[in-house]
Amino acid sequence: HVELNTITYSAAVSSCEKAGEWAKALVLLIDMSAGHVEPNTITYNAAVSACEKGGEWAKALALFIEMAASHVEMNTITYNAAISACEKGSQCTKALGLLIEM
Repeated sequence: HVELNTITYSAAVSSCEKAGEWAKALVLLIDMSAGHVEPNTITYNAAVSACEKGGEWAKALALFIEMAASHVEMNTITYNAAISACEKGSQCTKALGLLIEM
């Protein structure tokens, strides 16, 4: 039996990202909340990247905002994924805003 904690969830979300399964990555984040497991920078980065790769710029940006509101540390990977998601969604103004915020 594997304990469901931040590390195991982060690994699962990362696997979803690599497989292009952005929706499953988001379901895992919801499951984390339901199980009272706190996502960390790695978890959010993988989820933002999954949305970016899936062309879901609005969902990627929503996760970015949620991450900030939850006081989870953002890093270069976080910003790069969010900026790339905005670029893929033709959201140049939003991408520039994130770049300036960095």
